[in-house]
Amino acid sequence: AENYQNIVLSMKASNAQVMVQAYRLLVQHMKQAGMNYPLHLGVTEAGDGEDGRIKSAAGIGTLLEDGLGDTVRVSLTEDPEFEIPVAKMLVDRYTGRGKSHGIPMLKELDGKIILPYSPYEHERRKTRTVLNIGGHNPPRVIANYLGKEITPANLFAVGYQYSVPLDKWNITDLACDYVFVKDGSASFEIPGTLGIITNYSNWKTLSDRTRHYPLFNGEEYFSADKRSPEANFIVADSNIAQKEFIDKIKSDKTAVLILRATCDHAMAEIRRVFISLMENDCDVPVIIDRNLGNVGEDKFRLYAATDCGGLLLDGFGDGIILFEAAPGEKGVSPTVINSTAFGILQATRTRISKTEYISCPSCGRTLFDLQETTNKIRQRTSHLKGVKIGIMGCIVNGPGEMADADYGYVGTGPGKITLYKGKEVVKKNVPEADAVDALIDLIRQNGDWVEVKEAVH
Repeated sequence: AENYQNIVLSMKASNAQVMVQAYRLLVQHMKQAGMNYPLHLGVTEAGDGEDGRIKSAAGIGTLLEDGLGDTVRVSLTEDPEFEIPVAKMLVDRYTGRGKSHGIPMLKELDGKIILPYSPYEHERRKTRTVLNIGGHNPPRVIANYLGKEITPANLFAVGYQYSVPLDKWNITDLACDYVFVKDGSASFEIPGTLGIITNYSNWKTLSDRTRHYPLFNGEEYFSADKRSPEANFIVADSNIAQKEFIDKIKSDKTAVLILRATCDHAMAEIRRVFISLMENDCDVPVIIDRNLGNVGEDKFRLYAATDCGGLLLDGFGDGIILFEAAPGEKGVSPTVINSTAFGILQATRTRISKTEYISCPSCGRTLFDLQETTNKIRQRTSHLKGVKIGIMGCIVNGPGEMADADYGYVGTGPGKITLYKGKEVVKKNVPEADAVDALIDLIRQNGDWVEVKEAVH
């Protein structure tokens, strides 16, 4: 109304899914109104450490992949200087990126792109169920051991801890669902929740195929004289997973597609295949496969969270398999790869395996040591799977920015904390020395507290 145009718009949220949808809706409305204001991107109150970086990348990276965003802020509950390298890694990925070479044109009607899904609200793609993949099952995690032999010791990195004295498996919340081994099988009794995927040529030779499933490339699958009656995994690059290929696999009720892309625009290419699957009424479940090359641990987390997170936020993907190095090369450890996979599912709210912390970065209004307090609360509550806890430095932005949390811990004055249940104040001006215990009591009173225990199988 006042003809003032020097505006940059921001639509941050602590929930990456809400944040992505909000920016997309904003751009859509601006296009309709003839506006073209630049965008400032950020996932607010992302937290710290691995979780904060993965959540930031899932939100910011998805929009950068969409071609949206002009400035970026990564909000971590850490010293401010640790935020800038993360933001630079996310942004620098798009410097000098070439054109995509394999994405077919989308359908248009009257100049408007027609999509079989809504980019403004989350609805998971409907798929059939194969074993525990697809349907209403949460997305699965596949660990990629390539040529390595499976032993009880190397399953430790992916959530399975074998106790020799008890002859039992302790299964953590970050236990993968399948392990891919190129050639070979387990020479011991594997945990009951684990399946093994191996190359078709190797699978054919196994005398005992219990919970062992074949992996085919496209040609092998079509010419194979033997298939599993339970599940057959078919790996295909995005440039061959087009209509003819889709028509061939969609009638096989045991088929699971492992979909990969090798170009710079991997997320967009894989998303286009999901669109083709929907347009061709193919409900085969799909595992997203990302080999990120030798990029190092920090970039691995951010790039994997961008590429897989963006797809999961759109409702695509019944599982993920990540790897970083070719056979024989030293790369990111299996432990980091596994935790990254589960972190991506957590950040996109598609599979909850741990407590979520919505904690703000330090600023001049912060009334307590955020990092120390977050660590104290994490030590006491990290076993509360699925509970969301907001840890806010002050009353100014805290209640609004942690609105998605189940419980809130907010600084309201020097040495004073106010506790929230959802958006409601429960207890005011709790002395800081007593506030963590008071938070635990609040969680107990509302029935969300569980005692620490291990799953033994």
